[in-house]
Amino acid sequence: MFVWGEEDLNTEQSNSIRENGSVYLVACPGSGKTRTLTYKIAKELTELNSTKTWIVAITYTNRAADEIKERIELLGVDISQLWIGTIHSFCLEWVIKPYGAQHPSLEFGYRVIDSYDSEQLLDELCKPYSRQKITYYDCQYFFTTQGITYSCDPKKREIIRSIINSYHEILLSRNQIDFEQILYFAHQLIISNSTISKTLSNLFSFLLIDEFQDTREIQYSIFGEVIKKSNSRLNAFIVGDPNQAIFGSLGGYAITIEELNQISGQTFKLLGLTKNYRSSSKIVSHFSNYKVFDSDIVAAGEHSNYPTLVSYVDNVSKQDLASHLAEIIKYHISVENIDESEVCIIAPWWIHIASITRALSSQLPEYSFNGPGLTPFFRDEENFWYKLSKLILTEPSPSLYTRRIRWASEILEMLQNYDVSTINLKPKLLLRFINSLHLEIDDGLQHLADAFELISQELKVDFKSIAGLKEHYDAFFENAKKRIEKISKENVEYAGSIDNFRNVFKRRNGITVSTIHGIKGAEFDVVLAYGLLQGIVPHFNDKDPHSAHKLLYVIGSRARKHLHLISETGRGTNFYPKWPTNILAEHVFEYDDPIPFISQLN
Repeated sequence: MFVWGEEDLNTEQSNSIRENGSVYLVACPGSGKTRTLTYKIAKELTELNSTKTWIVAITYTNRAADEIKERIELLGVDISQLWIGTIHSFCLEWVIKPYGAQHPSLEFGYRVIDSYDSEQLLDELCKPYSRQKITYYDCQYFFTTQGITYSCDPKKREIIRSIINSYHEILLSRNQIDFEQILYFAHQLIISNSTISKTLSNLFSFLLIDEFQDTREIQYSIFGEVIKKSNSRLNAFIVGDPNQAIFGSLGGYAITIEELNQISGQTFKLLGLTKNYRSSSKIVSHFSNYKVFDSDIVAAGEHSNYPTLVSYVDNVSKQDLASHLAEIIKYHISVENIDESEVCIIAPWWIHIASITRALSSQLPEYSFNGPGLTPFFRDEENFWYKLSKLILTEPSPSLYTRRIRWASEILEMLQNYDVSTINLKPKLLLRFINSLHLEIDDGLQHLADAFELISQELKVDFKSIAGLKEHYDAFFENAKKRIEKISKENVEYAGSIDNFRNVFKRRNGITVSTIHGIKGAEFDVVLAYGLLQGIVPHFNDKDPHSAHKLLYVIGSRARKHLHLISETGRGTNFYPKWPTNILAEHVFEYDDPIPFISQLN
């Protein structure tokens, strides 16, 4: 049995882990949610009484899954009966691959297309509607148990519906499915064939779901069916923070415990993690004002009494914004000696980020910036060549050894699925050979192509003669070439070099620039957020009355030591200027004036 010391977990964490039934755990920011989830999985793994059952954990990202796996291994717990991954990976692995032939749209096979392929096709379908100002960005949609929900302006809905119908018809004719359809087809299979959910309920010993506030209604339905078919044998542990439910436009929402009980046929116990070990008391006090779910939050970490600066200004013009940000950044790095990798700049929309990154790079040439949009290929975990690229592009180091061995194992497993014999090849041998590759080729794509060829020769396998791998190969390189061309047009300094490629998998460095949605789950010593204006935060199309509360809660809860908020002037038009976000402007708080501490630089 897995045990832990008193110093490893606090009382709330221990109690939630020891609870034998199903748990609905509300975890405030910085409360050790991942550690709690890790220990819970470890405990359930050591209590398995059959070698034929699985512990299944659903994470929001593959990166989170990797982190949890490594933490469990470091605890000395065997993970051979753990399946952990995203909801899309779960649906592919457990539903579509074994049962897809039972669905008329999948009976002749399928290939999952990545986001780039989807964007390219939708761009083409939107071109006839350019006069109506229809673009790819209007074509966002998601499935519910009742059908498709469109995220576009209601005035554009009929055109978008027609475009999406054509899009799905083309995918069907090509035997392709996109990420949204993975959930849709998995749900249809489970609902139409009760044997599937019954079989899964017998295979699973325990089900865990991370970030439940970002989970979709159709996902809850899938899990609910599996739990229900177990006749109360299968317990579940779902953890998240309803106050951080900011992915409503993508279908995510924080299910209530009453709804969860109803769809699963179980009675979940409500528990909470209330101690924030990340932020100072002042920062906790600020972002707690924006809670929409009533839960306690107490600053309990090493920074709880830190002499924090929390500033808010609404009189900086758009033209002076970069200079204002630059002054604050210089103060914290040069005066307080905060590392630049611990500084984050947040904007609500991607469109605001490129220009501010360029301006700051010009004003602060001594610092580096880790901006978005420079990834030369999509993170497609289902693509064999993407997985192999991760192994090639990550530097050999003791800290990454466990992770890279796992990736090597996954690569060999994928080869076995393509009927490639790997009986004489072990993960360590594959990793050793890849570590020995030393190619003097600066072009990223050519470097990978040559590395792939050398690996093919070493394994004595003609990868390109295997239809599925050849299809993945062509898709990987075609999409990467197009993406590099697009990035190069927008960023003249980007060259598609092997260093650019390696940066994809390197640990965070430089000042991070991202959106609110993109930064969720991260934490920094200093957070600066701008664009906090009505119509932007919240978005003008957002019908959730609590949207701005949740966004400001997420922004504030990313910060450990300092938080700076800006509602700049000069956005919008002369006739319709954008004003500060209402609830932020109305929030009575003892803000710090940024001018005195900035003046210390002069």
